[in-house]
Amino acid sequence: MAAADMDAVDERLAIFDDEPDINDWVEVMSGAAMVLLGLFHMFSPGDLVNPETMQWFAATVAAAGFVWIGHGLKDMAVKEIRRSVAMLDETTSASPDHGLIRDVLLNPEAYRDFLLDAYQQAWEDGVITEEEMKELRSFQSALGLSDEEMDEISEQAKSTAQDAD
Repeated sequence: MAAADMDAVDERLAIFDDEPDINDWVEVMSGAAMVLLGLFHMFSPGDLVNPETMQWFAATVAAAGFVWIGHGLKDMAVKEIRRSVAMLDETTSASPDHGLIRDVLLNPEAYRDFLLDAYQQAWEDGVITEEEMKELRSFQSALGLSDEEMDEISEQAKSTAQDAD
């Protein structure tokens, strides 16, 4: 992926630097502990205070634990949704947004090889027709390659096709 494309994605994501973090997990785990403690004392109130009072107090602790778990999970979900929205945000430029084309990003050489193969097929008869050129230009646009890069690939494919003859 080109540095400019990566910078654009990073810039859009920078406003959402609040990814799920330890605070969210502490809320979930603490809430789970409160629920466990509350349920234990609801069914085993002990004799420290009136058992009925202890059961009401334990029910309150369990309910607060559920609320805390829900809050931590909600925070994590909101942060992930914000991140997804930032990544899916359409750019205003005429070119496609390559920030989300994961396979192209991870394997740019494989796609250049694909384009080289397409050029080699186009050069097999010695001439690139308008239809072939239109298809090759659509590949160029999808891969975000410059005209100079396309010319290099074309020359490489042409020389390979001529060597094969």
